[in-house]
Amino acid sequence: MDGVTLRGLQAYIKEKDYRPELKQGYFLKLIEEVGELAEVIRKDRRLTEGGDIKGTIEEELYDVLYYVAALANVYEIDLERCAQLKETLNDRKYGRVPTEPLT
Repeated sequence: MDGVTLRGLQAYIKEKDYRPELKQGYFLKLIEEVGELAEVIRKDRRLTEGGDIKGTIEEELYDVLYYVAALANVYEIDLERCAQLKETLNDRKYGRVPTEPLT
């Protein structure tokens, strides 16, 4: 998965785990993973060089991202496009100078 894009990650997750009938389950897993992320952040558990990812902020961030992407797939939402639209909205809302578009 070197050089993976958000769109590529969504496609990868959809290929291995796409069960629209479980959308509520995906949402509940997302909430669970956010709780686990909160715990490892509180304990400041980080991945170390050559270390195991288990029980780290890095692991839990990926788990949260996984279930966000799984939910986006169920609802047929392109997260890359959402990011572009939302950043444009944020630029206007906060008076920021637009930067290069996300690619």
